[in-house]
Amino acid sequence: MAAAPVWSVDPRTGKPREQVAVESTSGEVDRAVRAAHAARPALADRGARARLLRTAAELLEETRDHVIEAADAETALGPVRLNGELARTAAQLRAFADVVDEGAFLDIRIDHADAGRTPPWPDLRRYKVPLGVVAVYAASNFPLAFSVPGGDTASALAAGCPVVVKAHPDHPATAELCASVLRRAAHRAGLSEDVVVLVHGFEAGVELVRHPLVTAAGFTGSVRGGRALFDAAAARPAPIPFHGELGSLNPVVITEAAAEEAAEQLGTGLAGSMTLGEGQFCTKPGFVLAPAGDAGDRVVKALTGAISETEPGVMLDRRMRDAFVTGVRARAALADVDAPVTPGAGGDHTVSAGFLTVPARLLAGAGDHDLLLEECFGPVTVVARYDSCAEITAVLRRLTGNLTATLHLSGAEAAGEGRGAELLAELTPLAGRVLVGGWPTGVAVAPAQHHGGPYPATTSTSTSVGATAIERWLRPVTYQTTPAALLPPELRDDNPLGLPRRVDGRLEH
Repeated sequence: MAAAPVWSVDPRTGKPREQVAVESTSGEVDRAVRAAHAARPALADRGARARLLRTAAELLEETRDHVIEAADAETALGPVRLNGELARTAAQLRAFADVVDEGAFLDIRIDHADAGRTPPWPDLRRYKVPLGVVAVYAASNFPLAFSVPGGDTASALAAGCPVVVKAHPDHPATAELCASVLRRAAHRAGLSEDVVVLVHGFEAGVELVRHPLVTAAGFTGSVRGGRALFDAAAARPAPIPFHGELGSLNPVVITEAAAEEAAEQLGTGLAGSMTLGEGQFCTKPGFVLAPAGDAGDRVVKALTGAISETEPGVMLDRRMRDAFVTGVRARAALADVDAPVTPGAGGDHTVSAGFLTVPARLLAGAGDHDLLLEECFGPVTVVARYDSCAEITAVLRRLTGNLTATLHLSGAEAAGEGRGAELLAELTPLAGRVLVGGWPTGVAVAPAQHHGGPYPATTSTSTSVGATAIERWLRPVTYQTTPAALLPPELRDDNPLGLPRRVDGRLEH
C-alpha cells in the first residue's frame, strides 16, 4: 500500500494547498532514528553545539520571509504574530547557545576523598551527560517556538542530544522548511545534518516513541494524544521520560476589593488575554472566579464590551473549530449558565469569541456542571460568580493541575491586608507559574521561567521554557575513585575547560 500523502491545508478556506510529503513508514522512522543516533558523537563538542544553535538562529532570520509566508498560509496566525514568534524562536536558540558556553548545566560536583569522616568518603566526581536521541512532537498552535526549531529541539541539541521531530499535520510545509534550516545550520557548524531529522504521520509518532534508540520525548498538544504517547513511553521494555504538555484551564481569581478598584481594566485585560491568537494559547485564562454583586457586574460589563468588539477569527484547523463550536454549545446548554456574549461559529471557517457565566456554588461539588472545569480550546472563558471566600476555596479544591494561576488583588491586599497571602497559598499547588496581577498569555523566555505544572498540565515536573529546560535531556553520572588520567576533562582537578563547579562544597567559577 502506498504511503498516505501529507497535504498543506489553508485553514482560511479548508482547501489543500500542496502535497508536502508522504507519511513516514515504520522503516523510514527506524532509519531516521538510527541516523540521529549515529550523529551523537559530534555533539559531544560543546563548541560545535553552540555554533549550531547560533547558526540556526541566523539562518532562521535570513529565511524569515519564506518561513512567515509558509506558516501564515498553514495556520492563519498572521504575519505580526508569526514575526514575533520567529524572533522568540531565534532568541531561544541563542539563549541555549549561551547556556552551553557557560557550562553550569553540567552541574559539576567534586568531593575529594576524606578518610577523617565516619564512615570515610571516597573520591566522588559527578556531572551530567546527554541521554541520547530525543523525540520531539511539534505543536499545532506554535509552528515555530514549540515545533521544529522550538524550545524542545533547541534544549535537546544544547544538551548534546540529536532530535527526531514528528511534524504537526497542521503545518507540514513550515516543518519541512524549518528542518532544512536546522540541517543547513548543522552542516555549517561542521556537524552531521542528521542531528535533526523530520518524520510525518500519526503512526510515525507512535513508532518514534517506541523505538529502542529513542531515550526521551517532548510533546505539546492535547490530553488525549499526549496521554496515549505517555502510556506508550511507559509501556516500553525500557521506559523513557516523556515530558508532555497536555492541557490547562489556567484559573484566575479576582478578589472583591480588586474588582471594586479596577473593574474596567480587569474586564478589558481578561478579554485581550482570552482572545489572543483566537484563544489558542496553552496559557489562555479559561476559568475566572469573580465576585457577585456590583463590582463583579462591572467586570462582566467591561468584558462584554471588549469581547463584543472582537472580530470573528480563523482557528488552526477545521477539527479544532468544530470541537470549539461543539464544546461551547454543550457548556452553554447547562442549567443556570448564561452567555453575555455567545461564543461559537462566526462563519463557515471562523469562530466568534464569547464567555459564559455561572454561579460558583454550582461548581463547589461534583455535578452536572463539571464540564465547565475542563479546558475548551478557543476564544472562550467561564466566569464563575462567587458569594463568599468559602466558595472560592471550595472551587479551587476541585481543580486539577495547570500551567498558570493568576490572582488579582487590590492595592491594600497586595500590601499584605486581607486574604492575599492565603489565596496565593491556595493557588500555588495548582500551577507551575503563579501570577499576582497581569495575565498569563505571555511566557518570557528567561532563566527563572517555569512552563509546566501538575498533571494534566504536564506529565513531569520540568519546564519547556527557560534555561532549565535543558535538564530534561540529561542524566547525572558519578565517578568514584577513578584515576585522574581516565577522568573526563570536565571532572579533572585542574579544570582545563574552565567550567563552573562545586568542589568540596564550595562553588568555584
